[in-house]
Amino acid sequence: MLYPQQNDRRNLLDLSGFWDFQLDPDDAGERAGWVNGLTKPRQVAVPASWNEQFQDTRDYLDAAWYARRFYVPENWRRQRVFLRIGSANYAAQVWINGRYVGDHEGGHLPFAFDVSDHVVWNEENLVVIRVEGRLTPTRVPPGNVSGRGIGGLMSNYPRTSFDFFPYTGLHRPVILYSVPQAYIRDVTVMTDLEGHTGVVKIAVEQAGDNLRGRAVLQGEGGPQSADLVFANGQATTTLTVPNARLWSIDDPYLYRLTVTLNDGDAVLDRYVLDVGIRTVAVDGSRILLNGKPIFLTGFGRHEDFPIHGRGLNMPLIVKDYSLLKWIGANSYRTSHYPYSEEQMWMADHLGILVIDEIPAVGLFFEDGKENIQTRLALCRQQIGELIARDKNHPGVIMWSVANEPMPPNALRQPDGSAPPADRTVGIDFFRSLIELTHHLDPTRPVTMASLMNGPIEWMALCDVVCINRYWGWYVHGGQLDQAAQMLGQELDSLYDTLRKPIIISEFGADTLAGHHSDPPEMWSEEYQVEMLRRYLDAAATRPFVAGLHVWNFADFKTAQGIIRTGGLNMKGVFTRDRRPKMAAHFLRQRWNKAARPDTTEQDQA
Repeated sequence: MLYPQQNDRRNLLDLSGFWDFQLDPDDAGERAGWVNGLTKPRQVAVPASWNEQFQDTRDYLDAAWYARRFYVPENWRRQRVFLRIGSANYAAQVWINGRYVGDHEGGHLPFAFDVSDHVVWNEENLVVIRVEGRLTPTRVPPGNVSGRGIGGLMSNYPRTSFDFFPYTGLHRPVILYSVPQAYIRDVTVMTDLEGHTGVVKIAVEQAGDNLRGRAVLQGEGGPQSADLVFANGQATTTLTVPNARLWSIDDPYLYRLTVTLNDGDAVLDRYVLDVGIRTVAVDGSRILLNGKPIFLTGFGRHEDFPIHGRGLNMPLIVKDYSLLKWIGANSYRTSHYPYSEEQMWMADHLGILVIDEIPAVGLFFEDGKENIQTRLALCRQQIGELIARDKNHPGVIMWSVANEPMPPNALRQPDGSAPPADRTVGIDFFRSLIELTHHLDPTRPVTMASLMNGPIEWMALCDVVCINRYWGWYVHGGQLDQAAQMLGQELDSLYDTLRKPIIISEFGADTLAGHHSDPPEMWSEEYQVEMLRRYLDAAATRPFVAGLHVWNFADFKTAQGIIRTGGLNMKGVFTRDRRPKMAAHFLRQRWNKAARPDTTEQDQA
């Protein structure tokens, strides 16, 4: 899962650009020999979703094929050659020069294949990738679920079980890269504090010969280094940093770790990582960063923008982080899937805290043990791949294993009451996921985002309680006084029962930019401001509330439906093209230290 690097021992070739592209609605491409080249291709951009690039692909989720020709540089001949696909949503199969390489299920996370024996030299190579994003009940996230998910007034097309558009395609770069025959396969960094001394624990896995290695950490105070002695391909060491400069929201300082494999004095391979020395812990009702309480201000977000959909957009990343800083946000959740590695790098460098979430949105438990176990296996795969990819990012402070999983009869009635629900269903499911997450990474808390009337037994399994609440919108719409009362009562009841930090991980109101009313009414900018104000005020008087994430950072595309005007969820405080609504200016006054220098962090909540 290490991101490919270009240095004096490694090479990479980014295959992003225009690819041949052909739809395959009859799933006949393999029989027709498309693994050797497409018959009637058109050009498509990679990385990007295919849905908005053509008129006939917006709602198309079945199989489509990508193909591109490339040369492998001659000076790579003595190295191992890999093909890495950053994200293929939802499932992919890969061929090189007509030979099958491998497959992967699950969008949003990278996968790579050793193609050293598949490529040819001094002539063109052909890579072909079949991608499909069908919505089925046993996938994660599920779709086309009979009688569940988005139904009734929430009926939509395509028939998702989640409230965002099911973008499909090659969403992140496709990279060809090479490494030495003996190379660094993985690096894991965990940091701790002993007084003012930073403790950096390093584990390195190598492929090939059991060579010796070296780890060098550079930063304030000069370099710290240690030899690496491998046994069965594994080596560990610990570096101590006196008077360490800690990574934090206000000072996201990054040390530079260089790991090498050596044969005597010769360096055979090297890999470089940014390291932030910091700790994350839960203490009673508080979340601690470097032993000090933090209060999360920020958003749920989406990787979403016109035309390219969920495809990697580097200028948009810069713009969004600039807006996060402008508004005074210090955090966000990757709702509802892992974001690009480039987003994680930006968080590390700017001091933004990230709750990192797998694509387990819309989970349900009503179609039998076999299907439930199929989804559990996919969730376990996804959390394993996510931790393997993002474990070294200091900005990532928490893992989320699900968003709004639904037990039977979970949804509240219009009066706010809830029908009886089987609250024991899913306990073993989520216990398995959370225990696996703690095993793979014992340094970060684990959570899930619970929907209204979500079983408290599920919340009790988490280190931090995250709740999505829409009092004043879906329940008691237009009645903000009653909504605030219900929110306060629920917060107090949850804390009295669970005694854990609570983050309100979603709350908000759909808002038409430019629509105004006095007094505030639903869909107006004034109503959005007043609803956010009630939630922020409720949190400010309850010290056990450890953060608030407004839903949403920006308006985003959804499937078509009668409650989604223009195919958009309009709960953003910014429009889809990043123009601020009144709510953005309101939050800036509440959250931004520069705008209110005389306030404390708790006051800003």
